Amino acid sequence: MKTINLTVNGKAVSAAVEPRTHLADFLRDTFNLTGTHLGCEHGVCGACTILIDGTPARSCITLAVACDGASITTIEGFDDDETMRELRAAFSREHGLQCGYCTPGMLASARDTVLRMPDASEDDIRVAMSGNLCRCTGYVGIVRAIQGVMAERKARGFSSSAAVRTALGPVGSGHAKPVQADGAAAAHSIPKELPAARQRPAAESAVPGAADLGKPQTTLHQTFSVDHSREKVWAFFGRLGAVATCLPGTSLLAEPTDTHVEPRIRIKVGPIVADFEGAADVVRDASTHTGTIRGYASDTRSSSTTRGEIRYVLFDDKGGASTRVEVEVGFTLTGPLAQFSRSSLVQDIAKRMTAAFAQNLQSRLNQGEGGTSANQAAAPAAELDAGSLFFSVLWDRVKGFFGALFKR
Repeated sequence: MKTINLTVNGKAVSAAVEPRTHLADFLRDTFNLTGTHLGCEHGVCGACTILIDGTPARSCITLAVACDGASITTIEGFDDDETMRELRAAFSREHGLQCGYCTPGMLASARDTVLRMPDASEDDIRVAMSGNLCRCTGYVGIVRAIQGVMAERKARGFSSSAAVRTALGPVGSGHAKPVQADGAAAAHSIPKELPAARQRPAAESAVPGAADLGKPQTTLHQTFSVDHSREKVWAFFGRLGAVATCLPGTSLLAEPTDTHVEPRIRIKVGPIVADFEGAADVVRDASTHTGTIRGYASDTRSSSTTRGEIRYVLFDDKGGASTRVEVEVGFTLTGPLAQFSRSSLVQDIAKRMTAAFAQNLQSRLNQGEGGTSANQAAAPAAELDAGSLFFSVLWDRVKGFFGALFKR
């Protein structure tokens, strides 16, 4: 146990807490502040959003011990807040809530949006609020409520004296510097152009190293075999362009080099289409037949980003007649598409993706594409439709369930 000191809703408190306890559980169980709701518990839905030192944060993925000395504001602490009173009235007027489960976190994010972006357009508001999910309303009433409060405040000449942040950044990073609401913050808004992280990277740009990637959100282990010698497969793996286009839906944004490739990956999940563009650097060790690929990518259609690391090793198999490839993939996906990385079907879908890659690799090697030119790339493989994979996995599970049932 560790004793921490906090200011919660304006009151200094001290309590002992287990180092592994999340802030949301700590607030609910220790202080009975049950207005902080727990939804996904993965930091995706935004229901648990509160203010830490004035900055909205997901309390379900924030450790309580990491907030020692911080000022915490939950929904119960906004009773005397002018902006929050206006938002509550507007949410009621515009029917911006139904079941109400997402509402505490939605209001915390809405307050930050109103104070930080007083001139925001409807599109700006939707982008700013995209981290808070609602299953009931369709968001129309929520957006109208926020627009209405902004209009009312503008008519009064931004009379609120609340301090707001002027830059985006993680809690405790030093980016959230408060100013008066009638100061520089009045001119702040989400930029219309794409942020740097979503722009196509230059060939010479540095891909984040292992220290920058952090602990991956998801780790997958896959193994497959190819009916060609290890040396032939190793030589093919040196041709980054050809290897990249063995993955379904992948094409190249620029000419690859021996150690750098810039892929574009198109993935379709039912009506949702994602186009990821990014860059990857490769380090290979011929003495051990191992390779490491570190990269990042951003979806051009949303604010979703992913970055991670792939490690592979080649083994002789069947007396050297074939090659066994063992792969470990660690990645983190953020943004609206992050909800898909939480599914229990990810492992099954990954197996089918690996099988498609192995089949394309086998085909290319059979066609004699075993050259050593890293700049030579074959035509891209067919686009990946994860929706069909999903139903294939679901059908396999249904058959497995009834098979086990009738064996009893």
